[in-house]
Amino acid sequence: MTGAFIRVARGLWGSTHPGPTLVVTVLAAALSLAAGLSLGRIALLTLAVFAGQLSVGLSNDALDAGRDRAVGRTDKPIARGDISLRTGWIAAILALALALGLSAPLGLGMLAAHAIFLASAWSYNAGLKATPISILPFILGFGAFPAFATLAAPDPELAAPWALLAGGALGAAIHLTNVLPDLDDDARTGISGLPHRLGARPSAALAAAAVLIGAIAVTASAADGEILQGDLAQIPVISWVFFALEVAVVLVTLVLAVKGRSGRVLFRLVMLAALLLAAQLVAAGGSLAG
Repeated sequence: MTGAFIRVARGLWGSTHPGPTLVVTVLAAALSLAAGLSLGRIALLTLAVFAGQLSVGLSNDALDAGRDRAVGRTDKPIARGDISLRTGWIAAILALALALGLSAPLGLGMLAAHAIFLASAWSYNAGLKATPISILPFILGFGAFPAFATLAAPDPELAAPWALLAGGALGAAIHLTNVLPDLDDDARTGISGLPHRLGARPSAALAAAAVLIGAIAVTASAADGEILQGDLAQIPVISWVFFALEVAVVLVTLVLAVKGRSGRVLFRLVMLAALLLAAQLVAAGGSLAG
């Protein structure tokens, strides 16, 4: 009995896309800290985002189970038979309900923003991934993401435009690199989203450009978001340090893309850039509020 439970639990966790789930959860916690939320609100928001990410990963693997079996994906617990499709769907729906339930006490604004994020992710999983507009759910969902922290405050307000821009740019980069490892398998099962149509190298180049846009937006926020018109001396040294690191990640991404390196490596670099952007916000003491 215990062995069966452990096997199911391991299979469910493996179906949540653990790496991206944890990165997005850490991003939510970091943005909440940057927004100056209380520890209680930070904990509640972080748990809500974690549950939401579980639902996204589980629904993705449940919807893709047939295609994953067709291409022999041995890294997918549902396709591999470790857990049933029914179990995967039950867990996904429960996680979705938990995510929204945890968001509600943080205010209607936070609930609405998280609902937009999750609706975007689930719509991508449900079929938008196979269309030329596959990037839009990521731009919309991650564009709303920085507003979680500001809308969860006791006096809620929308996040600053530069933060929404950085979130949308980061979402675009995540999408453009996330699918790179699966381009061939997707082609065999009829999935043809924007990155598939562009090709691996152009997608990686666009992802690098999107990361750079996000880095400029976050760095410029210390100069009232106007890097050309603002006083650059207002930008803390620590922000320039993080900006240099983010540019280095962009350059490495471009070099590896030209050399045809694995899409998994490029995706991990984009995840690293996301964490650097969040750390920059916290270290520089920038304000997310609009």
